[in-house]
Amino acid sequence: MKNTIKKFIEAKSFQHFITFLIIFNGITLGLATSRDFMNDYGVLIHNMDNIIIAVFTLEITMRIYIHRQQFFKDPWSLFDFFVVSISLIPANEGLSILRVLRVLRLFRLLTIVPQMRLIISAILSVIPGMASVSLVLLLFFYVFAIIATNLFSMTFPQWFGSLGESMFTLFQIMTLESWSMGIARPIMETHPYAWIFFVIYILIVTFIMVNLFIGLVVDAIFTIKGSENTQSEANGDEKSRPETAKELVYQHEIKLLQGELNEMKQLMTKIDQKLS
Repeated sequence: MKNTIKKFIEAKSFQHFITFLIIFNGITLGLATSRDFMNDYGVLIHNMDNIIIAVFTLEITMRIYIHRQQFFKDPWSLFDFFVVSISLIPANEGLSILRVLRVLRLFRLLTIVPQMRLIISAILSVIPGMASVSLVLLLFFYVFAIIATNLFSMTFPQWFGSLGESMFTLFQIMTLESWSMGIARPIMETHPYAWIFFVIYILIVTFIMVNLFIGLVVDAIFTIKGSENTQSEANGDEKSRPETAKELVYQHEIKLLQGELNEMKQLMTKIDQKLS
């Protein structure tokens, strides 16, 4: 019984079915935001939602039955359990936030799709490195905000009137959203050499510091991918050893047959010579 359930839940067809339900549930959750649509098909959406939750609950129950304590030691399994548990809690007026949190079940795709799980694992592995880069970025951000406040607070108080406003404006510039025509060029009309400040800021904060985050994630993805490939190659080598041993046996038997054939040829040659 246990082996049968294990084969069932680990089958690719079942995994594809769960993936389909997650995507379909995401579509229904999006449609549920439309009042007009819910007025016409609200009962149908509600029933389909209950069916999907029931399937998810059954799946989690089977996984707990198969893996027992190991289930609660796996972070991905715990995440699935948390998401499904939220869906089972009735969302009354006091717990209306739980109705909103039900959309988290879409994140179950992260546990189903290996490529998504790889990206999340990479992000989690670089959190310490991101924290260090964030501290350095915050330092640059703070220093440039103080400089900008001292330089432009009198003439452009709407952008740099205080330290907080300066930091928000610099954050907008860091994202490169309307930084040139919206902020930099109007300031340059009053402060002609302001371009030096903005160019240095963008080079350091945007092009160097922000791209460090991307570099950390990409490096982590390649590292995790490389370790997985190494592990799979090692497993592949272990699987190929019996095949290699069989091939050696076959080669040895073929050599023996070739030797016997050569001996038979020599005997036939000697017989022909005697008869002639």
